[in-house]
Amino acid sequence: MRTVGVVVKQGSPEAVAFAREVVAWLDARGIAVVAERGGGGAAGPAELVDGRDELAQRADLLIVLGGDGTLLNVARSLRGQPVPILGANFGHLGFLTVFSSAEVLPMLERIFAGDYSVSERMLLAVRALRRDEVVANDVVFNDVVISKGGAIARMIDLDTSIDDNFVCSYRADGLIATTPSGSTAYSLSAGGPIIHPAVDVITLSPICPHMLTNRPIVLPDSVVVRVCVRSPDNDVVLSFDGQASCKLENDDIVEIVRAAAPARLVQCPDRSFYDVLRNKLHWGHR
Repeated sequence: MRTVGVVVKQGSPEAVAFAREVVAWLDARGIAVVAERGGGGAAGPAELVDGRDELAQRADLLIVLGGDGTLLNVARSLRGQPVPILGANFGHLGFLTVFSSAEVLPMLERIFAGDYSVSERMLLAVRALRRDEVVANDVVFNDVVISKGGAIARMIDLDTSIDDNFVCSYRADGLIATTPSGSTAYSLSAGGPIIHPAVDVITLSPICPHMLTNRPIVLPDSVVVRVCVRSPDNDVVLSFDGQASCKLENDDIVEIVRAAAPARLVQCPDRSFYDVLRNKLHWGHR
């Protein structure tokens, strides 16, 4: 690896200070460093570039210093570009940003020696159609959520089909479509199953369904999910990884498929997925 990109969580003095340490460490070893212009963390010899596309094209590795939200934002903006991401936790939970600051530099030594592995995480490609016109188009790492947008406790109807086969009309507060990575996020709170990230599937989890028979369903990653919004008051929101959103209207159709390319996360060699479940979600604790 010749060039490393650095992305820093905005407003985190700890992440900014550590970014300067990482940049100096890389420069001392003859590794070029690129960072976002205005990113708030690059210092010294780092070259500033405009936008994530150029950052991903220039870098052989991306170091993300922040919380899970920062990593989600980076993974979404890369849209499946093949650059691996090493996430260091400067946030709260740190389910995706699995490395501590103390582990970053030793892990970089291993990476430069070729002693590392990458976990490929499937993404979902989502688009919203209004009378056959695309009104929203994005990629998500965790989940896409269709939900009511107002404060009034009114349920919405979501006519759902899979590969043009009608499944049901969910009458609920909303519907979550998730990747395996996102199975431990919002979907878990809605009663969805935990999916190992190596199992490529799509999960649909209704939010507070009115019918007791409506339960989460796990689908092959090859399917096309289409959800037609039935809400005459047009008070429905489509959100992408909880970071971007758009308003939906009655009869809008949300189409969800597996994205063409995955995100790539550098794995921590000393912790398995089950270790993370126990340590972060207190899995099995009594």
